[in-house]
Amino acid sequence: MIAIRNLKLQYSERYIFRDISANISPRDRIGLVGSNGAGKTTLLRMLMGTEQPDAGKIDFAKNATVGYLPQDGISLTGNTLFQEAESAFENINELKAKIDEAGERIHNLDTNSEEYAETLEMIGIWEHEMEDHEVSKLPSLIESVLLGLGFEMSDMNRPTEEFSGGWQMRIALAKLLLARPSLLLLDEPTNHLDLTSQRWLELYLKRYEGSLLLVSHDRAFLDELCQKTFELSQGRLTSYAGNYSYFEKESRLRKEQLEKAYKSQQREIQKTQRFIDRFRAKNTKATQVQSRIKALDKIELIEIEQDESSIAFEFPTPPRSGQKIIEIENLKKAYGDLVVLDKADLRIERGDRIAVVGVNGAGKSTLAKVLAGVEEYQSGERIIGGNTHMAYFAQHQAEELDQDLTALETLERSTDGETETRLRSILGGFLFHGDDVFKKVSVLSGGERNRLALAKILTRKSNFLILDEPTNHLDMRSQRALQGALDAYGGSFLIVSHNRAFVNPIVNKVLEVRADGLSIFPGNVSDYLTHLEMITEEAPKREKIEAASKQVASPKERRRLRAEAQKKIAPLRNRSKTLEQRISKLESRQQELEEQMSDASFFQQAGDPRSAMIEYDKIKEDLESCYEEWSHLSDRISEEEEALSEL
Repeated sequence: MIAIRNLKLQYSERYIFRDISANISPRDRIGLVGSNGAGKTTLLRMLMGTEQPDAGKIDFAKNATVGYLPQDGISLTGNTLFQEAESAFENINELKAKIDEAGERIHNLDTNSEEYAETLEMIGIWEHEMEDHEVSKLPSLIESVLLGLGFEMSDMNRPTEEFSGGWQMRIALAKLLLARPSLLLLDEPTNHLDLTSQRWLELYLKRYEGSLLLVSHDRAFLDELCQKTFELSQGRLTSYAGNYSYFEKESRLRKEQLEKAYKSQQREIQKTQRFIDRFRAKNTKATQVQSRIKALDKIELIEIEQDESSIAFEFPTPPRSGQKIIEIENLKKAYGDLVVLDKADLRIERGDRIAVVGVNGAGKSTLAKVLAGVEEYQSGERIIGGNTHMAYFAQHQAEELDQDLTALETLERSTDGETETRLRSILGGFLFHGDDVFKKVSVLSGGERNRLALAKILTRKSNFLILDEPTNHLDMRSQRALQGALDAYGGSFLIVSHNRAFVNPIVNKVLEVRADGLSIFPGNVSDYLTHLEMITEEAPKREKIEAASKQVASPKERRRLRAEAQKKIAPLRNRSKTLEQRISKLESRQQELEEQMSDASFFQQAGDPRSAMIEYDKIKEDLESCYEEWSHLSDRISEEEEALSEL
């Protein structure tokens, strides 16, 4: 469908593309990956025709269309939300206008004229095209896409200029999905989507009839959607027949094979060169020497790709905190008349590693700011635990850096007393080498600013990190480095992130922020999504049973439905009973340990008191998890019993 032929692009002495070629076939699902600055966005713009290569070309099949969603910079005004989304169907609107104009004109034509017959025929063709587009279904299609991306029905008649930048990007994405181009180019489409909207987009794109070329730093999103991967690295494009996980494995193998071939070739070259050097002066070997010289000239040298740099660091050893890190009680936070948090209760304890989720606008970033102490609140309490030392990374912290300071000065202003040598070492771990540390913030790229903002966290010895979208502008390698550092971190943390692959392996709790309050779920984001899916699946089943019970007149049928419902409740009750027994045992052991630790001589007794304290912390964690599961089970049992009582 689309053929990329020998593209070349060079900025000064740096090659962006060195003679790259690739094909995009119908219904391809391709992930475009590479480090920051590798040329991913540039390639998308070339496919759109807004940027030109120095050499090479891109061939498109006849009637192929391309749609592009950039990372940012979208600003839509002058229409309501619905009207703006409807503008995606410009071709249909043009058909409508043609039909209306022809309908007006035909009234003034002689019915026996050739023009009348031709106009009537064209109206028929256009109306047939309109039927193919199922115009009558367009309003519901527009609404379903907008609702899927997180808008409400009450938003449909709102002017587009009322929506913030993130929501403007969603409007642009909705228009692209509705327009259905042959090739959809998406540059970081999940940056402005919450988990629910991400999941909807995944399912929509799986059914999409066109081709997809996707740039994303969200590994889970790439793995879910893509069946092919294009890697841009050091000016070259390599194609892999699989998703991102497949690409990672195969690229390692490919590099190992290339290194072996390179070493083998170098040995042959050295062997040949030694022969030439040894016998160059001997007339009897002249023919053989010349033959080997020609052979060397013809060898196509194997080049080894240099590893691209990624950040490398570890957090300082945190001071030990008290059991309670921070707590908020009955907290209210509002901006004027807009109440973001109301009657919010939350307790974070030592060892908690929390992912914060919720729809956009629910108050995730606001909660992070309140916890960090950078936002005031109207009522309630914020209680800091004993020996809690916080470090906060704001979502737009990179934009708030002092433009006139150098990278080194930025760290010097935020340090708790680190030496310049230590600060330069930290900057080195974040890819600021040599004189880079003297660059002013004003000349740094978006990725460099984000790395500098992250580096500031390392200048303080903290035991509680609050991170709001820390992976924005970080490539995959840097994300893995940050993920590994957090996994090894000895303190507690709370992360607001839409990047499932990043947070999933390192969190043990999920905090859901909703308009009606906060809820904590044990486990990671995948466990939380499974919980949501279970709720979504259970609701229609209950409605079906209730509807059936009202329509059934036969006592026999009622008995059958009751038996099915009882059978469903039984395992829930059994699990609840098991949890109650475990809770009882844990509470008994907790009480024993509390009595031991309350004894003044506890720390002077034989043995290691730390093992008892570790056991006590583990019991508290297990109890909280059990309480949470038991609470959800109790709610489900109550709902099932209520449905059963109506049969």
